[in-house]
Amino acid sequence: MTRPTTARSLLLVMTTALAAAALAVPAQAHHRSSESSLPAVTPRAETPVLHDDDEGGNSDADDPAIWRNAAAPGRSLVIATAKEGGLRVYDLDARPVQSIAAPPAVGEDDAPGRFNNVDLVHGLRLSSGRADLAVTSDRGHDRLRFYRVDRDRVGGPLTDVTDAAAPPVFSRDQAEINDQRTAYGLATWTDPASGKSFALVSRRERTSITLLEILPTATGTVTYRTVRTLDLPSSFRLPDGTSWSPCAEPDELPQVEGMVVDPANGTLYAGQEDIGIWRLRADLTGTPKLIDKVREYGVPGVYDEETEECTPGADPGYGGTKISADVEGLTLLTESDGDGYLLASSQGDNTFAAYDRELEDANEYEGGFRVAPVNSTLDGSEECDGAAVLNAPLGDRYPNGLLVVQDGHDSPGDGNRPATNFKFVDLGTVMDALDD
Repeated sequence: MTRPTTARSLLLVMTTALAAAALAVPAQAHHRSSESSLPAVTPRAETPVLHDDDEGGNSDADDPAIWRNAAAPGRSLVIATAKEGGLRVYDLDARPVQSIAAPPAVGEDDAPGRFNNVDLVHGLRLSSGRADLAVTSDRGHDRLRFYRVDRDRVGGPLTDVTDAAAPPVFSRDQAEINDQRTAYGLATWTDPASGKSFALVSRRERTSITLLEILPTATGTVTYRTVRTLDLPSSFRLPDGTSWSPCAEPDELPQVEGMVVDPANGTLYAGQEDIGIWRLRADLTGTPKLIDKVREYGVPGVYDEETEECTPGADPGYGGTKISADVEGLTLLTESDGDGYLLASSQGDNTFAAYDRELEDANEYEGGFRVAPVNSTLDGSEECDGAAVLNAPLGDRYPNGLLVVQDGHDSPGDGNRPATNFKFVDLGTVMDALDD
């Protein structure tokens, strides 16, 4: 989610034991790198623009996932959330294939549903046989929804197989759901030891992450059960001995959205938007480690209720040097030799940062890039919310694999109407940029 820095309030909360773990990250020399100093890659295609207004169906591009058609890679799909616009499915030419509406939320105003993030589960055993599923976080109902993927199904490749009795993820009742502190960020994971599939879900405006086991039912639908929940810190002890929390609206804590699990070692990476990137076990046991901080980490701020804006104070220099708030769009680039990168969207400066996957290297920063415009009609990516990468041949169009990124400001614009979409980037150009 792109949240303006104008909507933050200072929350000073007692430092927890988890916050102490963040102190393992040493303070770095504080400087701001220029967007133009990183190598540029350009998109090969873009999806049709989505408009977040009544005329445009209140659709807002957010998070993509790439489904590979093993039998015909050139007929693979990109499945993406459009928030109140539901789900969108695109082919590799970025053309729409299917649109699925988000179920209306149940509330006083019967507000529309809102699909936030999406990920994939491969080969889940249903009563009708094994199937690939698209999983999305439904903010409007505080639930997960599941869609079976069948590329050649008449009417579109996605079929809703969500069990009607699937419970709320976080909320105890409808009143809490109406407050919209509901299911938000999402990452899926299949444990190779047990073969069980899981979803990790974060909570809007809270620091919670919960682990859900994905469960097929006897009737062919899919539900889930809660395994455990972990709360990341909301307050941090700075090197000068003071306590700090990012400026936010009253009663709003620094949330997590972007998440991804490394299947090679069961490691979850979670982007706490105004804090940085955490590394922790995907089963939510053990102690999280903050592997990098946003540049704004430690900067004080004062919230003004009249203007609904934050006034930042002097930067004490305790932040990182590679990513700017919000940090989002985490995705994993896996190479054939087992190496690869964790990619993270740095919304504050419109760039992407790459970190080594190797835990022994402490997820060392390996470089970055930006997605730049091709011409006046095919622009780049700004304030990227979600990203997905697949390092596998996808037919003649993307023989080197594909990176899909959200563009928070598609251009050319359409007056004052918010405009977003998704950019498709040849992964070969990204690898070249990171190798420079």
